[in-house]
Amino acid sequence: MSGGWLNPDLRAADHRARYEAEGVVQIEGLFTAPVAEALAAALEQATPWTLAHSGPSGEPVYVEPQALAPERRGALQARLAEVTRQAAERFAYVYYVYPMIEAYLAGRDPGHPLHGLTEFLNSPEFMAFAHEVTGEPVVKVDAQASHYRPGHFLNLHDDRGGGERRAAYTIGLTRGWRPDWGGQLLFHDAAGDVTRGFAPKFNVLTLFKTPQWHSVAPVAPYATRPRLTIAGWLRDDAPYAPSAARP
Repeated sequence: MSGGWLNPDLRAADHRARYEAEGVVQIEGLFTAPVAEALAAALEQATPWTLAHSGPSGEPVYVEPQALAPERRGALQARLAEVTRQAAERFAYVYYVYPMIEAYLAGRDPGHPLHGLTEFLNSPEFMAFAHEVTGEPVVKVDAQASHYRPGHFLNLHDDRGGGERRAAYTIGLTRGWRPDWGGQLLFHDAAGDVTRGFAPKFNVLTLFKTPQWHSVAPVAPYATRPRLTIAGWLRDDAPYAPSAARP
């Protein structure tokens, strides 16, 4: 992709007051149109996805593509049924991922457009924009791509972690989503009520304060398009080594 990434019409200052007042803000039209289209096409057609789900003790489990072959599908379905059962009692999730930071630093999939996105998210331009909206110090931005299919979900959690997680973000790159297909990013109060929800959208940046209770609603069994999102945290710990640019 050539040319600029960030939509030149955006002004971070236009969104700072809402973020401060509500703890969450959505910014439409994050990328220029050619960039958004190219990223969506890469996610839809050219990304080697890995299935991720929570393990028995909440640990992450990754299922490589070769393990998803038809002859192994029965065992996989049984495992995912167990993850769904566990979700009734504790934190659980299942969806496809592409680990952008790890893949970039390891030199996997040379030339993949998501490597350019990793560089952009860790560029002075984007980190200054995110800082101006949130007021938080931003030293680096982590990222993973996610692909939700029917039955996939991410249940209630608050992103609580070390103090280096200054804010969370998602970038929606989902096209043609129907509101009854589920997959909404939901925010919850202490009583468990939904205080607001955002349907999957295209070329939209969502920034929200952490910790904050939220979930991703299960995707309906009749959804016919993928829910595609980039997600991660704005952080203020040590930069990626040697940097977020290729050596």
